[in-house]
Amino acid sequence: MTYGKLLRRLCGTVLIMEAVILLLTIVPAIKFEHLNGGTAGGLGAGLAVAGLVLGGMVGRPGKGWALIAGSVYQAAVIASGVAIPVMYVLGAIFGALWITGIWLARRIATQVAANQAAASQAAASQAAAR
Repeated sequence: MTYGKLLRRLCGTVLIMEAVILLLTIVPAIKFEHLNGGTAGGLGAGLAVAGLVLGGMVGRPGKGWALIAGSVYQAAVIASGVAIPVMYVLGAIFGALWITGIWLARRIATQVAANQAAASQAAASQAAAR
């Protein structure tokens, strides 16, 4: 499995799930935080749409910018805590998941490459021994 495919699965999933959660925070933000519906809806829906777009782009060939944009997106979600305080907590949780997704994708891709190299080296030494 390549690094891009792993990144697409792990980080794309984080962004898409984050978008769903952002959409679900709109109504409680209006009811409990007493925010204007337009503010809560605009902020929640805008961030959710951005998360869905980035979730589809991250890890695709030629879309290396999406990883950086996803990191900026995480900072934007945390910063939205100014308007909706619960977003500080949710942003921190999803930010940690984002960092973990990047770390795991790199770690697994490195291990897969090492296993493939060891297997090809073992096959070459078996062929040479015959």
